[in-house]
Amino acid sequence: MIFAINEINRNPEMLSNVKLGYKIYGNCGTMDILRAGLALMSGLKEEFSDENCTKSETVQAILGHSGSRPTIAFARVVGRFQIPVISHFATCACLSNRKEYPTFFRTIPSDYYQSRALAKLVRHFGWTWVGALAVDNEYGFNGIAAFIRTAQEYGVCVEYSEALSSSDPPETLQRITQIIKLSTSKVIVAFMSHREIKLLAAALYKQNVTGLQWIGSDAWITDHSLTDSEGHSILVGSLGFTITKAEIPRLGEYLRQLHPSQFPESQFVRDFWEDVFDCSLNQTANPQKQPCSGFESLQNVESKFTDVSELRFTNNVYKSVYAVAHALDNLIKCDGGKGAFPNRSCAGIRHIQPWQVLQYLHTVNFTTREGERVYFDENGDSPARYELVNLQIASRGTMEGKTLGIYDASLPDSHQFVMNSIPVVWGNGLPEVPVSVCSEKCLPGTHKVLQKGKPVCCYDCIPCPAGEITNLTDSIICLKCPPEFWSNKRRDACIPKAIEFLAYNEILGTLLVLFSLLGVFLTLITTLVFYCHRETPLVRANNSEKKRKQWRKYLLAQEKTVP
Repeated sequence: MIFAINEINRNPEMLSNVKLGYKIYGNCGTMDILRAGLALMSGLKEEFSDENCTKSETVQAILGHSGSRPTIAFARVVGRFQIPVISHFATCACLSNRKEYPTFFRTIPSDYYQSRALAKLVRHFGWTWVGALAVDNEYGFNGIAAFIRTAQEYGVCVEYSEALSSSDPPETLQRITQIIKLSTSKVIVAFMSHREIKLLAAALYKQNVTGLQWIGSDAWITDHSLTDSEGHSILVGSLGFTITKAEIPRLGEYLRQLHPSQFPESQFVRDFWEDVFDCSLNQTANPQKQPCSGFESLQNVESKFTDVSELRFTNNVYKSVYAVAHALDNLIKCDGGKGAFPNRSCAGIRHIQPWQVLQYLHTVNFTTREGERVYFDENGDSPARYELVNLQIASRGTMEGKTLGIYDASLPDSHQFVMNSIPVVWGNGLPEVPVSVCSEKCLPGTHKVLQKGKPVCCYDCIPCPAGEITNLTDSIICLKCPPEFWSNKRRDACIPKAIEFLAYNEILGTLLVLFSLLGVFLTLITTLVFYCHRETPLVRANNSEKKRKQWRKYLLAQEKTVP
């Protein structure tokens, strides 16, 4: 942030005759952060020694916080005073609610998009049976709820959904560990922070639970502290989305020029300096170490602080500062009759108010040196673009996120997810894509029958009845064959019915011939008997009705011929 402000103040094309200042509140904890927000709203009382400088007594914008929970706590209050709040890491989808947080902006995408990206990732690898874990706060609950909704749209079922906080009693961690141990799903989606995932990994490692594929949110998937945690080997092969990497020119050089004399009140700088050079800046407080000489330099020191090869969330801070600067620049350079206020008026440059900066933040639209476009939608959200990373062991023994692909929510649905050809390391060193399904696919010739009391992903594969077939995988019905066809043995195709002929040497054929001959013989015997006794009254009476009908017809014919 300081680097960006200094860079803007040296830029003659931005904010001419105006210098940006800042005040840093470095306290942790939601209550301290809320107090800092209230202090900023009450006004800045310090005075400049320069008499030609008119200092704004009201803060124009607040940058931060990195966490969703503290941001939710103070953004709602700050919003009442129309002061813009721009976060670089608060991703909770709830912060997009303009009624609750009317002045909130962020340079990181909302978890709404990350949740959908994670659901698409699960569907991409054919995992239809997963577990879901969330940190016990708004970030976790909103993120995992959005994931479950989207996953269900894609036909993915969730075996269990649990919440965990680093402050929970040990029984909670043991209970969740036992659930994971007894579950049948091999893929776990974890919407957590690095604190909870490290606790969970250590507990699973102690119980020797292996063979899991972790899917992580951006809050922990690229966190460098994972390497130092117990049981971190369980997390090797994890997949997850994080914001894209970027380069900030000259930032590395600026960081290497850091010296405690520049920030004498900063406890962080003092602790960092003493740790890197193994010396003491205050002999009274730390007499065990030798005093620092004052000639120490970071120019030739390799540390996480000076490493600028993996700038992700740092770049969001950089963009936040520039977003405020561009809003102020547009406000100051406003032409009469083209302003954003009533009657298209412009703001008074010497009395700029936060609500005026807020108005111009909605219209900010610029491109960074890296070619990244920065703007905010109607909810104050930034464009959603992520990198898919895979946690792999680097040559120096640390875990690093290797980029496997890109997810861009601004593209059409079929083009949002693009995978690279980089080899993937799967969870716990598995040689191939792990399988995580409740039931195996039903092959052609069988159809699905849901298991009672279980999700739709759990079913039995039942063979089709005789005369019915299905040639599809995971079919839900069997189709009847036409009358002249019959199902084959595999019940996956209809075949013509076979025509069978009887043979005389077969028992059935012999019996049918014998019965036929017996019938003929009995008929001949009956005919012969009737013929031999044709003049008897019994035989003659047997046909008397027929003769009467014939005689009646004869008489009727005679009557018609008599004149």
